[in-house]
Amino acid sequence: MSVTTVVVTRNRWSDLERTLPRHAGPVLLVDNGSDDGTARRVRERFPHIGVIELDRNHGAAARNVGVEAADTPYVAFSDDDSWWAPGSLDRAAAHFDRSPRLAVLAARLLVGETGELDPVCREMAASPLPRAVDLPGPPVLGFVACGAVVRRSAFLDAGGFDEVVFFAGEEERLALDLAAACWGLAYVEDVVAHHHPSPRRDDPQARRVRIARNRLLTAVMRRPWAQVRDLTRELAGSRTGSAALADAVPRLPGALRRRCLLPRRVEDRRRMLEDERVGQRG
Repeated sequence: MSVTTVVVTRNRWSDLERTLPRHAGPVLLVDNGSDDGTARRVRERFPHIGVIELDRNHGAAARNVGVEAADTPYVAFSDDDSWWAPGSLDRAAAHFDRSPRLAVLAARLLVGETGELDPVCREMAASPLPRAVDLPGPPVLGFVACGAVVRRSAFLDAGGFDEVVFFAGEEERLALDLAAACWGLAYVEDVVAHHHPSPRRDDPQARRVRIARNRLLTAVMRRPWAQVRDLTRELAGSRTGSAALADAVPRLPGALRRRCLLPRRVEDRRRMLEDERVGQRG
């Protein structure tokens, strides 16, 4: 096997009990500071799965630990409520083998019992970015972590996920940094992941606030000040955005320490995607 599946979880044994049997090949579970005995239960029920216990909740950065521990060239991410369709990781590995510049393969993500296509996948499939002959699908500047496979070396070179944004929308900064390093990201429909959202989800409003907060923090880390200003004004115009601005304040010093502007070619592509979304709303 050339793909390791890294599953990150925190206090969701009931979901893992359902999804872990669906994973094939080498699997590493990173327990993100659970206090419900998850790690012990996984070792007892699924002894073939490697378990890494963290002493606290590292957010999305917990995935970095799993990638570092993997000994395969490619790593697939799963949440405790998602899994990969049979044969998909073999197809993903073949795409990576044929595309040396490919760093992230964004899969087709099917949601719930009905298998509805995640709306983000529709956006990626219709990406306005210029096609690249050395990539296996439409180029993208983002992905959904639980439906993505990464080239381990590229992921680690780019620093993986960071604890500034912590969780929710953590993919954006990594995608931008990979593109800045001339790696390719592509949406590939013949690689499929399933996501059955856990009933133990976070409060939807709190998640919306975190996503908005992390858009701003990512902009502070990588975008020109004009874009940061415009986004701040946009957020200030709504209750959710105002809460996001307040939530971002304690994290701003960390974001500023990591500030490094994107190359012009990547910034131009990022704006192309923004203009496309504005046009669709209009």
